[in-house]
Amino acid sequence: MSLPDPRPVLVRLGLLLPLLWLGGCIEEVRPLYGSGSFLANGAQAEKMQSVAVDEISGRLGHYLGDNLKLDLNGTGEPTDPKYHLVITLTESTETPLIDTVEGLATSATIVTTARFRLVPTANEKVFVGKAYVAASYDRNINRFTNVRAARDAEIRDARRLADEITTQVAAELASRN
Repeated sequence: MSLPDPRPVLVRLGLLLPLLWLGGCIEEVRPLYGSGSFLANGAQAEKMQSVAVDEISGRLGHYLGDNLKLDLNGTGEPTDPKYHLVITLTESTETPLIDTVEGLATSATIVTTARFRLVPTANEKVFVGKAYVAASYDRNINRFTNVRAARDAEIRDARRLADEITTQVAAELASRN
C-alpha cells in the first residue's frame, strides 16, 4: 500500500497563496452598485446628486436628459450643482439589408455616439468621456410602423447611453476626494 502523492496539494496551495496575498493588498476596491456601494453611500450619493445635466437638443436628447436626471439623483435638477454634464449627440441610421425585389430596406440600425464633459464649478479637472450604442429595428412597407419602430430604437439608445454615461461619471466621481 502506498501513500497518496502530495504534489497536487502543494500545487494547489502554491496557486492559492499568491491569490490570498493579492486579495489582502486590494482593500480600496469598492463596488459602484449594491449594498454598501458607492451609490448607496451617503457622501458618495451626494456627489452623484450634485451633477446638473445641461439641456441636450433634439428628441433623443430629451429622452437621454430625462434618463440621466433620473439616474443621477432621481428628482430632476440638483439643488446645489457642483458639476455640469455637457453632452453632444451624433446620430446616424444605417440600412445594411435591402430587399432586391421591393428595393426597400428590411432593417435599420440607429447608431448614437455621445461625447460628454463633466465640468466642475470649482477649479478641478474636466472629465471627458464618450459612449457609443446601436439599436436595430425591422422595417416594412407601412410608414407609420417604421416611424414608431425608429422612435422605440431611439428610446432604447437613450436608456443604454444614460446607463453608460452614469457609470463613467460615477467611476470618475469615486476617484475624486
